Amino acid sequence: MLPKWFDKWNADNPTNIYGPAILIGAIGAAVFVVALLVTWGQPFATTSLQTGPRGTGMSVPEFKSDLAAGDPTAAGYLARSGITEADTAAVSEAALANVPPALEGISPEAYAEMIVAMRSWTGIPDLMEDPENYQTQVAYRMVAMVQSLNDEWGGHTNVSGEAGVNCYTCHRGQAVPNNIWFRIAPVNENTAGWASVQNRVTPQSQYTSLPSDALESYLLDTQSIKVHDLDSRVDTQPGDPTWQNAERTFSLMNYFANSLGVNCVFCHNTRAFYDPAQVTPQWSTASLGIIMVQDLNTLHLVPLAEEGILPENRLGPVYADAPKAACATCHKGYQKPLGGMDMVSDWPELALVEPDFTAATN
Repeated sequence: MLPKWFDKWNADNPTNIYGPAILIGAIGAAVFVVALLVTWGQPFATTSLQTGPRGTGMSVPEFKSDLAAGDPTAAGYLARSGITEADTAAVSEAALANVPPALEGISPEAYAEMIVAMRSWTGIPDLMEDPENYQTQVAYRMVAMVQSLNDEWGGHTNVSGEAGVNCYTCHRGQAVPNNIWFRIAPVNENTAGWASVQNRVTPQSQYTSLPSDALESYLLDTQSIKVHDLDSRVDTQPGDPTWQNAERTFSLMNYFANSLGVNCVFCHNTRAFYDPAQVTPQWSTASLGIIMVQDLNTLHLVPLAEEGILPENRLGPVYADAPKAACATCHKGYQKPLGGMDMVSDWPELALVEPDFTAATN
């Protein structure tokens, strides 16, 4: 029944009868796996977003299964078409009387729909009910912030179509969005300077040894984002970028990559990372996004703590500062938040600083 070579080998090696059987089994298993892959396809198949010339490594690989699944939080989004008359009828007169200054002139019907949506988007069931409640006061500010993001920063929020943003872009059904950040430097009070922020594993450094103060240095304090000079042994002057700034920049770039689920060549050219004349189109979008986030933090979020609007339990653990935003607050690991879902077409109240409220009702 068995091949002659097996009988001979078995006779010559009576103490090791399993070797050939294991070999035959392994070969058979490999053939079986190959047959499955040919029949059913590659379960971990990938595709690439080509960002530069082929052969230069300028591509962003992604699993096809991830692209097909999309952002799972998109299913929780409440669109205007999903709001019923029963939903708006349940909104109290007290809530309808609390109209944010940014929405003055809105009709009661449209505002009732807005309240229903905002309560769903933020997971706060009594939002706008009490004008003295800090969450209502924050909502007033956030409406103005969203209008600014859609109107003044459309070059970033509408870069690939009229997607825009609304409360759900960041909140995803939670009162406090994920991926916010606070100031934490120095991380180690027993050291000073560079040692107090480097090699300190923190969420701000993406749990790496890179500096933990990159977000506050670049997205709050608006320091210059630079890596190095092209010449060696440059005679630097006070205020010039140093190698510490380079590592802070690497920390910020690492944060960018994780926030959008991409790699370096999504924005940069592999032949000249330093040259803005050879970057990809995404580089300008990201650069505008940096300025947008700086504006968002400085004008809209930081004042929430400075003006005493937020309670103590919503402030940062070290400096009692307001929660701040960055790329991951909206993107949450995807190139386009919520897959590029249109967030403003049926909410003209949030699309423009001076919206046309006549189109707001169903």
